[in-house]
Amino acid sequence: MKTKDIEAKLVELKADYARIMGDMDKVEAVGQRTNIEEKQLERLEKEISELNRQLEE
Repeated sequence: MKTKDIEAKLVELKADYARIMGDMDKVEAVGQRTNIEEKQLERLEKEISELNRQLEE
């Protein structure tokens, strides 16, 4: 992947992360479980970490 492609993907993933965090806050506010959202966040964190590593190379 080219640097610009990686940076664009990072922006997209970070926006998804922020959206899911907001969704998770709403779900928690009504007292429901957030397992699905937590797994999505974990997946996004791994992807973001991997892309950041690629940028450093």
